[in-house]
Amino acid sequence: MSHDYLFVYGTLRRDSNSEMYDLLARYGQFVGDATYRGKLYMVDYYPGLVPSDNPRDVVYGEVYKLSCPDIVLSRLDDYEECGPTFSKPTEYVRRKHDVKLRSGDVVSASVYIFEQPTDGLRLIESGDFIRKN
Repeated sequence: MSHDYLFVYGTLRRDSNSEMYDLLARYGQFVGDATYRGKLYMVDYYPGLVPSDNPRDVVYGEVYKLSCPDIVLSRLDDYEECGPTFSKPTEYVRRKHDVKLRSGDVVSASVYIFEQPTDGLRLIESGDFIRKN
């Protein structure tokens, strides 16, 4: 049986103090801390994740198992402004990618990928939005 997992790396993380985290708390079960191969940029007050082929590029986040994925992902698509009502190209796109849990297990999770140019954006060198450096 497959599960619907979500990898969050920015304003949806537990320590971000975001109102949208309440949605995850209600409809998701925290699975654990995880990493994704990519780079993290400050877009505004929020980050954007860009995939990378370099194994040294690591983004830190959390994985949630969604009990009502249709509800959660639809609301998050609106929050990330990439749902069907938003004109293309959007800032983000949701895709399934492998993420690595702290235990070493790999799960396929929905990830919001930043789809715009990163020129002029500050790289979050730690790969951790909560630490930001």
